[in-house]
Amino acid sequence: MAKLKGAIVVNTDRCKGCVLCVSACPQGVIALANRVNVHGYPYVEPAQIDKCTGCTSCAVVCPDGCITVYRKKVEE
Repeated sequence: MAKLKGAIVVNTDRCKGCVLCVSACPQGVIALANRVNVHGYPYVEPAQIDKCTGCTSCAVVCPDGCITVYRKKVEE
């Protein structure tokens, strides 16, 4: 049976660090980085990417549309 594996890509230049996606992620994949982007905002980044299931909760709550979610089937 195939299992879904997820991956997220964050557009760090657009992210304002509101951390809504951090709260929305049921797997705890996303964390606030210790760096700032070109606009001076701290941004989020995938911290534990192998736990991502591709649920898209983070992308749905992002007010700036900074997160893209990818899913792929992985054979067990």
